[in-house]
Amino acid sequence: MKKLTIKWQRLLVDGRTCGRCGSTEEELEKAKDLLSVMLRPRGIEVVLEKDVLTFDEFRKNPLSSNRIWINGIPIEDLLSGSEAESPCCDVCGSYSCRTVNIGGSVYESIPSELIVKAALIAVDGKKLDGF
Repeated sequence: MKKLTIKWQRLLVDGRTCGRCGSTEEELEKAKDLLSVMLRPRGIEVVLEKDVLTFDEFRKNPLSSNRIWINGIPIEDLLSGSEAESPCCDVCGSYSCRTVNIGGSVYESIPSELIVKAALIAVDGKKLDGF
């Protein structure tokens, strides 16, 4: 079976994350469930990997938190978007966090619709393990 791998990393401090990462996590789960149903008939398994950033890692590169790759490709690249940043919350300290600009809209948390769209672009582009 071919694999579609969605990798996500976010900051965790004492088991807590910021609101935008928490919301993105919920959206990732929705997208994974939907993609699994959509892609199973095509022989594609959807794998969601969640990586943790320590505060020290986050502090060195705040824009590395709430980052999504699909088969190794940043979601913003698949959707012809760009990385941006904005102030976040107490978990993140005084650092600005990652946002994504897609089609002129800025997303602090990534909606499942965008994750599904990027995944389908990756699938249709044959950017899958095993091709």
